[in-house]
Amino acid sequence: MAEFKSSTIDSDAVEAVPTQAFDVVVIGGGPAGMAAALAAHKAGARVAIVEREQHLGGILRQCIHPGFGLSHFKQELTGPEYAQRFIDQVRATDIALFLGSMVIGIDSGEGADVRALDADKAAGAATVHTVTLMSPAGMLQLTGRAVVLAMGCRERTRSEIKIPGSRPAGLFTAGLAQRYINIENLKPGSRAVILGSGDIGLIMARRCTLEGISVGGVYELMPYANGLRRNVMNCLDDFGIPLHLSTTVTRVIGHDRVEAVEVSQVDERLAPIPGTERIVPCDTLLLSVGLIPENELSVAAGVELDPHTRGAVVDQSLQTGVPGIFACGNVLHVHDLADNVTTESERAGAAAAAWALGGDAGASAASTGCELTVSPAGIAGYALPGRITAVALTKLNFRVRRPVDAARVRILADGEELFAGKVRPFKPSVMESFPLPAKVIQRALDLDASEIVLSVDPVEEA
Repeated sequence: MAEFKSSTIDSDAVEAVPTQAFDVVVIGGGPAGMAAALAAHKAGARVAIVEREQHLGGILRQCIHPGFGLSHFKQELTGPEYAQRFIDQVRATDIALFLGSMVIGIDSGEGADVRALDADKAAGAATVHTVTLMSPAGMLQLTGRAVVLAMGCRERTRSEIKIPGSRPAGLFTAGLAQRYINIENLKPGSRAVILGSGDIGLIMARRCTLEGISVGGVYELMPYANGLRRNVMNCLDDFGIPLHLSTTVTRVIGHDRVEAVEVSQVDERLAPIPGTERIVPCDTLLLSVGLIPENELSVAAGVELDPHTRGAVVDQSLQTGVPGIFACGNVLHVHDLADNVTTESERAGAAAAAWALGGDAGASAASTGCELTVSPAGIAGYALPGRITAVALTKLNFRVRRPVDAARVRILADGEELFAGKVRPFKPSVMESFPLPAKVIQRALDLDASEIVLSVDPVEEA
């Protein structure tokens, strides 16, 4: 049996691998990757997209429900319609496509310090990154001064939330069930229970019902729904599907096939309450219990991850701590709307092109001497970007960890309040944004602060 020592590719073997040169290499052909590639191409860069599937479009190919494009196109489109508009734009350009190709590594040029965050970035602008992939024709290497990470995210599985019980057939993540129904034309079961009220779980409750699958209910661990309010109304309320809050699946029952699940109410510490157990007959359990950015490639390339988002730590231009590597879309942080993914990814693509064609992003960051970290506080779950490297208007994205009817965003540095927003409600299901003026960043620098804190603080109503 062959011995695989590490993911490092033998240098002698690499010499024989065919190589193609580009300015920007985009990894991922979903909505994020296509938007980034188009923006980089528009800026004059030679661009390649690497996609492991046989088609562009990513997850949108199986999202046949409407609700896409309202912001970007000012029209309501289905997922495939939204994706097709970008596919058509990509096909109309000379962007190189490597479909059915799996990236197995990202390497920087010899001598580059992948952890450089300050003045070293200017020198890092000359670094050439090598993306090694396995294509239908064999191993191939693509070189580029900039790489855009747009690999998207994956679903949490049963093993990650540790549901007790047997291991029968009939357990699916909601996204897998969606693919079976919408693309493979397969019916995952006849009687379903859905654990988790994320948007995909809510949408699949409706989709299963429309396909003749009885949905016994959606069970949510938290005391509030995790999906958008419009999806709760359109997918559950309109179809009479019950939503059980503060309730979770505590056991899977069945041998060859799921026969039932045990559900229990939970207390304020999210622990099951003894005596509240009940059995719900079903032959299918769908899991909609969160998404995780696909960052294995990022970590291997030396990219630092934010423990809150599990995505890369980036600056305003969406550049990671590795010079010339950018991140956008769900691989950076989980979005609620594809339109927001597109807007963010266009920024990443344009910044990657600027870096590849002139290194302006790195030079300007180094010349300003601005290096501030951004941290969440209060009920803010995360803050992005995680670093500020330029004194300029900056859009901060964040989510709250629990719903609140009245709270305000506060920007702090060294304990001093620099800026405060209006009092308003916040929900975990909505990705929020907050404009950070250049003068506030400059004020933090004047205080000799090294960190800006974004705090969302509940306000007691009179």
